[in-house]
Amino acid sequence: MSDVRKVGIVGWGAIGRVVGTALADKAVPGAELVCVVDNRPLGEASPARQVAFEEALDLCDLIVEAAGQGVVRAWGERVLESGTDLLIASTGALTDDALAGRLLKAGPGRVYFTGGAVGGLDLLQAARSMGPLDEVRLTTTKLPSTLEQPWMDAELLTLLRTTTEPVEVMSGTAREVPVKFPKSTNVAASVALAVGDPDAVRVRVVADPAAHRTRHVIEASGPQGAYRFEVAHLPDPGNPATSRIVPHAVLRSLAALAGRSGQIL
Repeated sequence: MSDVRKVGIVGWGAIGRVVGTALADKAVPGAELVCVVDNRPLGEASPARQVAFEEALDLCDLIVEAAGQGVVRAWGERVLESGTDLLIASTGALTDDALAGRLLKAGPGRVYFTGGAVGGLDLLQAARSMGPLDEVRLTTTKLPSTLEQPWMDAELLTLLRTTTEPVEVMSGTAREVPVKFPKSTNVAASVALAVGDPDAVRVRVVADPAAHRTRHVIEASGPQGAYRFEVAHLPDPGNPATSRIVPHAVLRSLAALAGRSGQIL
């Protein structure tokens, strides 16, 4: 493998644009943007060649997924089987145990996950290595408009559009919730990956018209100790379902994969 990671970005949206532009500007030493994959013609908006997915596998040794859970399901194994490494932002796809198992077994490429909009996952993963946690809870609070989904009935949509105070939209496990909110609850799946069991993570999704910042609160406890992490992010102005911090979390992961020293691993 070259000393410089040859990177392809899949998805030129709120996450991909920031990551791809930073790579094109040489902001991540040891990583070079060589191509972009998107189902729309980007023209001069793309700072690198726009290619089909198959061609990207020939050009790159690292693919960054920034296009949604569907891409992980459709292409994840193919990327890894080609010998190309894969960095996944849409961790919600991994609540499918069968898919997660296939990705972890596939190769010779290696699969990595970015923490995205939440911290503390490294500590939860370390705690889990000592034994199962007794209780893990995640509460995610967002603007109502970012939580609207095609499956919602008229009553729930009306509630989201008229509420003047926080209202619980759904509660369930980290296996159930990301399926219902595929673009806005990847954090639930990331917590599940850290603790090793999506069914053990209880998730509440709250709509709040005053939520000018997206808030995630993780609470976990067990024989190892008790942990609480809370973050409040500004939403991305172009895609309020995504926190502005997410592409920068991807860039931090890329810097670690490119071998930048001083990274917290």
